[in-house]
Parts: sequence; C-alpha cells; structure tokens
Amino acid sequence: MEEGQKTVLDTTIPGFVGNSIMHLLQSFSPTRLQSTTERNPFIEESERKAMSSHLKYLSLGILVFQTTSLVLTMRYSRTLKEDGPRYLSSTAVVVAELLKIMACILLVYRDSKCSLRTLNRVLHDEILNKPMETLKLAIPSGIYTLQNNLLYVALSNLDAATYQVTYQLKILTTALFSVSMLSKKLGVYQWLSLVILMTGVAFVQWPSDSQEVVSKELSAGSQFVGLMAVLTACFSSGFAGVYFEKILKETKQSVWIRNIQLGFFGSIFGLLGVYIYDGELVSKNGFFQGYNKLTWIVVVLQALGGLVIAAVIKYADNILKGFATSLSIILSTLISYFWLQDFVPTRLGFHQVSLYGILKWQWKPSKVPGLEGERTFSSFLQEQLVKMLFPFWAPLFGWLPKSSKFSSLRCSKFQVEI
Repeated sequence: MEEGQKTVLDTTIPGFVGNSIMHLLQSFSPTRLQSTTERNPFIEESERKAMSSHLKYLSLGILVFQTTSLVLTMRYSRTLKEDGPRYLSSTAVVVAELLKIMACILLVYRDSKCSLRTLNRVLHDEILNKPMETLKLAIPSGIYTLQNNLLYVALSNLDAATYQVTYQLKILTTALFSVSMLSKKLGVYQWLSLVILMTGVAFVQWPSDSQEVVSKELSAGSQFVGLMAVLTACFSSGFAGVYFEKILKETKQSVWIRNIQLGFFGSIFGLLGVYIYDGELVSKNGFFQGYNKLTWIVVVLQALGGLVIAAVIKYADNILKGFATSLSIILSTLISYFWLQDFVPTRLGFHQVSLYGILKWQWKPSKVPGLEGERTFSSFLQEQLVKMLFPFWAPLFGWLPKSSKFSSLRCSKFQVEI
C-alpha cells in the first residue's frame, strides 16, 4: 500500500461478512506474518482501529444470532413431547462446558502450528505453571453458579412479573461495574439508552394478560427473600462479567487459554450442581438420558455461545454484550409471535422502545480513522438493522435512512408506533 493512501473498506454485505470472518479467525493468533516492506505507522494504526470496529460489530451480530437460536431451540427441545425421560438441563450445561474446552484446545493447537509438543508446552506453561492466573477464573465461574442458584430462589418466592422486571437491573449494574472497575465513561445519552432498554426488555418479557396464571399467596417474608435473591443475582452478574472482561483485556494470556480455565472451573461447579439437583435421576436413568439430535444442537449452541461471548468481550465490552442479548430477546419474541404463534403481543410497542434504546446507544457514532468521507461501520450496520426490522413501517413515516449519518435521524418518529 502506498504511503498516504486512504483505506477504503468493502461495505457490501458479501465483502463485509467474508473479510470479517477471515480476520476474526486470525485475530487471536499469536504468530502473525510481518510485511517485508515499510509501512506508514499512521495507516497501520488506522487499519487496526477500523478492523477492531469491524470485528466488534461482527461478533455482536453473531452473538445475537447465537442467543436467539439457542433460546428458540432450547424452548422447543424442552416442550417437545417424546417417550421416555427428558434430558436434564444440568447435564447439558456440563457437556457444553466440555465441548467449549475441546474447541479452545483445538484453537490453541492451530495457533501452535499444529504441533502436539508445542500445544503441550503452551498448556503446561500457561495453565499448570501459573496457578494464580488460573485460579482467577474460579471467581467468575463460582459467581455464575451462585447466580443460577439465586435465580432459582427468586423464582420460588416471586411472581413472574416482578422477577422479570427486577432482573433487568443487571443491565445497569453491568454499566456501573464497567465505570468503577474499567474506568469507562458513559455519556448522558448512553445512560438514558440503558434505562430505556432495561424498561423495554422488562415489559417485553412481562406475562400477557390473556395467559392463565396460577395465583398464589406470597407472604411478605418470602417476597423479601426473593427480591434480595434477584438483586444479588443482578449485582453478581454485572460483577462477574466485568471481572472477566478486566482479566481478558489486562493480561497477556490468549482468550482461548482463558476460556479453557473458565470452562475447567465451570465443569467442576456444573458437576456439583448435577450431583445436588439431579443426582438421583442420573443414577437411575444415566447421565445422557433423553439426549437426541435436537439436544446436541442445543449443547453445541451453548458451547458456541461461550466462544462468541469471549470474542465480544475482547473486541467490545459487557455493556454492548447486554445490548446484543436484549436484542436477541426481542427477536425471539417476534419470531414466537409471527412464526411459532405462541406469544400474545399485548405490549408489542415496547419492542420499539427497546430497539430505540439499542440504536440510540450510538447517538453520535465516532468516525473510523482512515475513512474520511466514508460512512462509519456503526451507521452502516444500524442502517441494515433498520431496513431488516422495519421494512413496512419505516416507509410509512419516511424513516428509511437517506444518508449514511444514521445518528442524525429524528428518533421521535420512531415513537409513533408505540
């Protein structure tokens, strides 16, 4: 590349996805080929920042797809009527952790130039010879296990509506821990977006008035226990996620090594959960009772989720991960209504509220260095998102973007549908 030449990136859908996947697979490799020609350091820095933004949105998009697919597939697998015992979710979690460890070992093997000797040395040096670094991952793994138990206590002592609304506080707690632990700075619009998103997602998951709900008397004491359990789960979720992000971004160990360490402790805590909650069923019908092709699809999607989340945390952060997860909840709800037809959209307007919060997060997207005169990655992806989600509503209100500056749109028109 000649010195001073501007970097123009392919923003077409095939070129965008193809180049992104290639760089996403190569980005974690510790060995990179060095160019033999002299390159302008400013151009290299611009390319690096542009590609980082590129991979950030690609990983977020994959996370939305993975989470949505997992939710729908898991729900179908748990409601499908079959002869014999149903598979145990606790065992599925353990198998997913083991698959994630195996996938990460294969990736480390690839980075080791497909040498078993090099792989053995890397695992020995990075895991066995660094026990304190390995033990750091026991903290988030243990917190995640505690969180699952707390949510079980919360659901046993709270009604579904109170639980769904209160649990969305994890969006704000994640932001608070990001500010305090990672010294992130959030603007007024970003805090407002978080509040809007939290409210929208809570009402999207609010039980429908038409659904038959079995009422039960809850004492003040049990409600207090449930409320404390879900609040503790919210803070533990935010802390564990930000703590894992801090470890990934402040240490030199690769994200695959960190995932192996996290999966190791996750498997131990998962096996402990199997013994406590489903030990009798496992001893009676076996560890893999009820497993079929659909069950294995769920397990593979769960394992893939661990890898994608690691990429999201590396290239983005936990706040954007929360936005992507919230978007997947909305997409799952829309698919349940339009395709599966098992959801009553009494509050469909709150889907727009949540999407408004998601899109408003980057109200003033910064330009990617080296792309002067070109639209930013965020504006490009947001434009594609709008065209995909609002193919019928947007033209009615003249809301389809006419320029690449998505942030200049008047979002008040967005609220007409609410």
